[in-house]
Amino acid sequence: MAPTLSANPTVTLTPEPLTPENFARFGTAVVSPLPRQLNIAPQPSSLPPRNPTPVLANQNSALKYSPISPLLDRYTNACPSGQPSEARMTMFCCFPRKLRKLRAVSTGPQLSDTEVFDVRILERHPFTNQTFIPVDLSAHRKVGDGEEEPLFLVVVAPTLKGRTATAMNEAGETVTIRNPPDLDNVKAFIARGGQAVTYGVGTWHAPMVVLGRRRVDFVVVQFVNGIGDEDCQEAAFGEGIVVDLGRKGQLSPAEKGAGLWSAKL
Repeated sequence: MAPTLSANPTVTLTPEPLTPENFARFGTAVVSPLPRQLNIAPQPSSLPPRNPTPVLANQNSALKYSPISPLLDRYTNACPSGQPSEARMTMFCCFPRKLRKLRAVSTGPQLSDTEVFDVRILERHPFTNQTFIPVDLSAHRKVGDGEEEPLFLVVVAPTLKGRTATAMNEAGETVTIRNPPDLDNVKAFIARGGQAVTYGVGTWHAPMVVLGRRRVDFVVVQFVNGIGDEDCQEAAFGEGIVVDLGRKGQLSPAEKGAGLWSAKL
């Protein structure tokens, strides 16, 4: 069980759309650089300049962008145990989270309850980054027909490097959390089914939060060495971090165009 921080935060977050630019501080947002309606491979020279520059592949039936999100292994000469790591690919089948309703202040006909998600725990991976890639999206209904699109909530916080925080473990003992989350700078993002997200090495983040009515399955890629506290560190807290998802929990962030990948962390 995660140790509970002594000081509880008090913050309400309004999620932003996940884009490579606004997520760059925390890791990499992986977004297709091509519009959804493009179904014939174009010549790379006909496309706007991008980094990385695409090349034709698969007998000219595909555009290859490489590299995109990094694969970072910082266990060697850094983790206390010295235990070597290995690349690991895992499947997380994530079910929709239960949201809490907030009653509308007014009873006017245009108002309805607001739904929020309460963040109660953050985790981080001190020696590896971690990528969540949604799969099996063909099982979801077509977005173009006005049906719902898979959405997931990304909640992240920077690390207070070189700092400590007091917490209490399950046995009621006071413990110290090194490099704790910066709860004054927590951010929330809405990611769509066609996006993947890489949490940077040491970035604090909430466990995956799927919104809507459908399960989303993720392939997760990271390095591990099998030592619990070296693979994953956790910090819990009581009430305080609230993500406002708007009416009926269906926040509809405006599209900001098809970006590409942020700087590597």
